Amino acid sequence: MSDYTPQVTGTGLKASVQRVGGYLAGMVMPNIGAFIAWGLITALFIPTGWIPNEHFGELVGPMIKFLLPLLIGYTGGRMVHGQRGAVVGAVATVGVVVGAEQPMFLAAMVIGPLAAYLLKLFDGLLEDRIKPGFEMLIDNFSAGILGAGMAVLGAWVIGPVFRVVTDAAGDAVSWLVTHNLLPASSVLVEPAKVLFLNNAINHGVLGPLGAAEAADTGSSILFMIESNPGPGLGLLLAFMFFGPRALRPSIPAAATIQFLGGIHEIYFPYVLMKPRLILAAILGGAAGVATFMVTGVGLVATPAPGSIFAWMAVTPKGDWFGVILGIVISAAVSFAASSVLLGFGRGEKRAEQEEAEATTAVPAPRGTVPAESRKART
Repeated sequence: MSDYTPQVTGTGLKASVQRVGGYLAGMVMPNIGAFIAWGLITALFIPTGWIPNEHFGELVGPMIKFLLPLLIGYTGGRMVHGQRGAVVGAVATVGVVVGAEQPMFLAAMVIGPLAAYLLKLFDGLLEDRIKPGFEMLIDNFSAGILGAGMAVLGAWVIGPVFRVVTDAAGDAVSWLVTHNLLPASSVLVEPAKVLFLNNAINHGVLGPLGAAEAADTGSSILFMIESNPGPGLGLLLAFMFFGPRALRPSIPAAATIQFLGGIHEIYFPYVLMKPRLILAAILGGAAGVATFMVTGVGLVATPAPGSIFAWMAVTPKGDWFGVILGIVISAAVSFAASSVLLGFGRGEKRAEQEEAEATTAVPAPRGTVPAESRKART
C-alpha cells in the first residue's frame, strides 16, 4: 500500500470503509503525476483550453481512456503480487478499456488486483513443485495465459458490468432531477464523481437534460450540478491545512489544476484516501445547488472542462453574482466540513508526537555504554 495510505487496523464498518478507501487510493496516488500531466495537457490544449492546439489535443483521449486506467490496473496488481502481478493486472485492464466510451477507472481498480490475486494463488500452488530449469518457462506462460484470459473476461463480462453500473448511476441522477430534488442529487453525484463516473453523469445525463431546458428558457441549472468547482476546491484547501503533511506540498498544484483548469479528477484520490470526506463533498455540492436555485441562475451550456474560466464563459448576462456566490458558498461549506472531518489536523499532530516519542525511546544498542558511565569510569 502507498506510503500515503497507512494500513488501517480494527474491525467494524468504519474500519472496513477506510480500509477499502485506502486501498483504492493506494492504486491512484502513486500515479498522481500522470493525472497532473493529463490535467495540464487537457487544460492547455483542448478547444476550450488556455492555448488550444488540435495536434497536442489528440493526447487527451488516449491518456484518459488507456494510459491512466492501465497505470491503475498495473499499480493495483503490483500491490497484490509484485511485478508479476503488475504485468498481469495491466494486461487484464486492457480488456475493460477496449471498446468503452467512458474511462474505466473503477473497473481497472477491480480487475487489476483480481488478476494479480489469481496469479498469486497459482504461484502458491506450484511453489517448490517446479523442477529446476523450468521456473522461467512456467512463470512466463502462467502469467501470459492468465493475463490473456482475464483480458478476455474483462472485455466480455467485467467491462459490460461496469457500464451497467455507470448507466444505473446516471438513471438515478436523472430521476432526482425530474422530481425536482436538485440539492439531493449531490448525494449521488458526488460519490459517483469520486468513483470516476463524472463524465458519464455530466455528459450522459445532465448535459442533454440541461440542453433541452436551455433551449426553452435560455439557461439551465442542470449544467451546474456536476461541474461546480467549489466543493473540490474547498476539500483540497482543507487537505492543505489539515491533511497528511506528506501530501500538503502537492495540494497547490492540484487545486490550481482543479479550479482553474477544471480537471476535477485530480482531487478524487484524496477523497478515496479519506472516504469520510465524501460527506463534505456532498454538503458542498448541495449548498451550491441550493444557492443557484435561490438566486435563480443557470448556465447557457455545459462548462467543459469545469473550471472557473469555463463557468464565466457560459454564464448569461445578469447571473454573475448568483453563479459566483454559489461557487464560493459550496467551497466554504466543503472546506468547513472537510476541516471538521479531518479533525483540524489533530490526528496528524498526534501521529507526529507518537513518532517523536518512539524515536526518543529507542534503547541504545547492546554493548554500548552511556556517556555518563564512561565519565564515571575515567
